[in-house]
Amino acid sequence: MKQPKGSSSISTSTNRTAGSGSKVTKKGLATQKAQKLKRVREMLASKKSEARQEPQTGSGGDLPRGVSKADTVNKPSGASKGSPQQTGLSTLQKKMQQKLKGARFRWINEAMYTETGAHTFKMVQADPSIFEEYHQGFAAQVQKWPVNPVDIFIGQLQGRSRAVVADLGCGEAALSAAVGAQHTVHSFDLVAHNERITACNIADVPLPDESVDVAIFSLALMGTDFIKFVREASRILRTGGELKIAEVVSRIADVSAFVTALEGQGFRLDHKDSRNKMFIMLDLTKISARPATFRA
Repeated sequence: MKQPKGSSSISTSTNRTAGSGSKVTKKGLATQKAQKLKRVREMLASKKSEARQEPQTGSGGDLPRGVSKADTVNKPSGASKGSPQQTGLSTLQKKMQQKLKGARFRWINEAMYTETGAHTFKMVQADPSIFEEYHQGFAAQVQKWPVNPVDIFIGQLQGRSRAVVADLGCGEAALSAAVGAQHTVHSFDLVAHNERITACNIADVPLPDESVDVAIFSLALMGTDFIKFVREASRILRTGGELKIAEVVSRIADVSAFVTALEGQGFRLDHKDSRNKMFIMLDLTKISARPATFRA
């Protein structure tokens, strides 16, 4: 291992035994070098350990610039469901933890958009914590939005007569929780986060043909084969049924081509709302059965 610049004395200096003035043997020199190297390593390890501890204040001890006394106090922080409780974290540590969570969420989000639905389903079934991390990150993102598409869909359903609804890619099934008493709501996602949800690949949901009045994709057309999700919505929707989609604007490079693909599965575009800078909302009606064959 290369020595740090300026520390060459550790390996090159000539050592003498105490009180004798004679040079030590090669074996003795090697032993002393090893001891010095061990002390250096112990010192570095001690410094790292101190860096992980909270800043200590005492008489005359100044806190680093920009750090208040409140920031140095170890306070227990609440733990979310399904994650271990985090205690004794400083403000800086909490900020770093949030950055790491944000990076993890972006990685999972990108993976879901760039893999097939079947692959993603297998991935989260093998490790359900991935789904939990994703939805924790998603919840943090939603708090920054002026409006959540799910809330818009909830408002629309609250103002209509009783219907059978399929929430495809439902997350935590907020829609079912809000309007489940008024409508029959079937909630599907990769993991059954709660008792309202059926875990499955939303390209293959356990519902009969033409059994649904409204199918909803709220930021759920994730995957390179998303058109298979749309075909499944067409299968379960009765003719005249409604397809409602909210999708992130940045994920749709060509809105016209996207709509054309939807129309190719037996739908008619009734309304497009692109006023929100973050996502686009589409209302469609099923006017015919999906094509019998399809090439992804």
